[in-house]
Amino acid sequence: MDRTDWLKIAAIAVTIAGLAATLILLGSVGLGEVFGILGRIGAARFAIYAAYTLLILLILGAAWQVLVPGASSMRFAWARTMREAATNILPFSQFGGIVVGLRVLIASGVSQRNAYGSIIADQTAELAAQLVFTLYGAAGLLLVLQDRSDGGDLRSLALVGLGASLAIMLAFAFAQRPMLTIAARIGGAILPGSAAAVVEVRDELDGIYQRRGRLIACFLLHLLAWVASGAGAAIALTFIGFEVPLADVLVIESLIFTLRTAAFLVPGGIGLQEGAYVLIGPLFGLPAEAALALSLAKRARDLFVDVPAMVIWQIGEARLLIGSRRSR
Repeated sequence: MDRTDWLKIAAIAVTIAGLAATLILLGSVGLGEVFGILGRIGAARFAIYAAYTLLILLILGAAWQVLVPGASSMRFAWARTMREAATNILPFSQFGGIVVGLRVLIASGVSQRNAYGSIIADQTAELAAQLVFTLYGAAGLLLVLQDRSDGGDLRSLALVGLGASLAIMLAFAFAQRPMLTIAARIGGAILPGSAAAVVEVRDELDGIYQRRGRLIACFLLHLLAWVASGAGAAIALTFIGFEVPLADVLVIESLIFTLRTAAFLVPGGIGLQEGAYVLIGPLFGLPAEAALALSLAKRARDLFVDVPAMVIWQIGEARLLIGSRRSR
């Protein structure tokens, strides 16, 4: 077997291990409770909730695709779906999701230059949009806590999360070109031809940043996706049986997403998400029971949306592996 075959086998093995790890981690949260929330929501309403998630993925795919004129939007939507699924399922958090998303996009026919350049710019626009969403959440939390004597810890938590998000965004934005330059120098010394590939990616990235209109469109689509994700939590709460004003739900979701970004090394935000909901939810009239139920609804959605997506991807990987072996 050649190197490509070994990479395909490794991808399949890692995914199987990731699925097993996810079930174990979900078991620590309470797998029975995750499935129990399905009975509380009902099959029809849960299907609507899952379909709404697919709509958000289409928006995220469009945000990525707009940076590559003429490319198929469905290719980017599927790559983004796999990127999100891998982030939630595989035990490598954001890094695993980016790698899988790139692999799926390139396998669909998009050039490596376009794929690598666009994902860097797309991630930058996404972080910038999240910063706006985070500012909204931090402002909402500070308003709620301004007259509370016991809100010092939460105020500090909000400011730390905001600072972490800002630091991550600035580091990602300003380190792009220097890191690509360093990679080109190191790659050129180790692997002939790799330096030229890195230079091509850097040129592609420069070209994307020169198309300001498309970059702004990418940012706005990501901002729409952040708000839509928050609204999805409001939909889930309604299905569970709790009515909370949309503005308050958006604040809660903004803070949850901020904490998950700051703790990006935690796969799927297991444990962190549940604790944050229970801590923040009651400040906005969301009982701890409802906050935990919302978190469980999200876990159930991950199982029924992300796991099938990973399985479909791995079936495709297996077919490619078998096909490449037969053609020899």
